[in-house]
Amino acid sequence: MTVLPVIPDGVPQLSPGTHRSAKTGACFMEFASYLAGEPWSDSPQCTDPLLAHLARAVNDRLSDERRGEIVPDIPRVIGLRGDHRVIAPVVAVRAAASALPVVSMGRQHALAVALLTLPRLLPADAAPAVRHAAREALDAVPEAARWATDHLRRNPVKDRDLRRGAAAMAVQLAATGIAEACVEDPDALLIAALRAAITDVEDLLTSPAAIVDGCLERTSLESKPRSASRSSRSSRMTSTSI
Repeated sequence: MTVLPVIPDGVPQLSPGTHRSAKTGACFMEFASYLAGEPWSDSPQCTDPLLAHLARAVNDRLSDERRGEIVPDIPRVIGLRGDHRVIAPVVAVRAAASALPVVSMGRQHALAVALLTLPRLLPADAAPAVRHAAREALDAVPEAARWATDHLRRNPVKDRDLRRGAAAMAVQLAATGIAEACVEDPDALLIAALRAAITDVEDLLTSPAAIVDGCLERTSLESKPRSASRSSRSSRMTSTSI
C-alpha cells in the first residue's frame, strides 16, 4: 500500500496564479512540489505535465470558498508520471468528457471533436473507463457529436497533428468552459473532473496490462521525483503538447 505524504499544519492556503515562495501563497502544484521535496515550482517533475496543467487550471478557476476542497488531493499527484504520450490523452479525454454536457455550444463542438479523436492515441487496451466516459458524454449531447463527426469527415485530423498540443487545448477549453457554464455548481464539476483525471492516471500506471515498451513506462508512486527548474506559466501553457 502506498503511503501518501502528510500535509503539515501551517502551510499556505491555496490561491490562484503563481507565487514566488510559500510566504505569498501556493497553488495546487506548488504545494505538490513542496510535499515532494522539489524546488518550489508550479511545474514539478513529480507529476505528468498535462495532469499538472489540469490541476493548475482547476485551481485557478475555483472560487476562493471552494479551492481548499482540493487540498487533500495534492499528495495523490506526487509520482504520477509515465509515458506522456499515453497519459496526456487520458487526462484530456476525461476533462473534455466532464465538460461537454455543460459548456456552451461552440465549446461543445470543439470538445466533441477532441472526444472523437484523442482516444485514437491510446493503446487498444488502455483506459477503458476513460473511453466509456467519452462515449457517455457524446451520447448526452448528440447534436455536438453529429457536428463533430461531420466536421471530421470533411476535415480529417492526422494523429501527428493531434500530438501537437490538442490535449493541452482540450484541457484548457474544458476547465474554462466548466467555470463559465450556466450551471448551479461549477466548482463541484471542476473538482470532480480533477479527481476523476487523477484516478484515471493512477489506474493507468498501476494496470499490469498497460505496461508495454514504447506504450507506457511505469512510474512507482513511491519513487523519489527529480528536481525541477522553474518556468513561467505563460511559456509552459504555450509549449505543453503530447
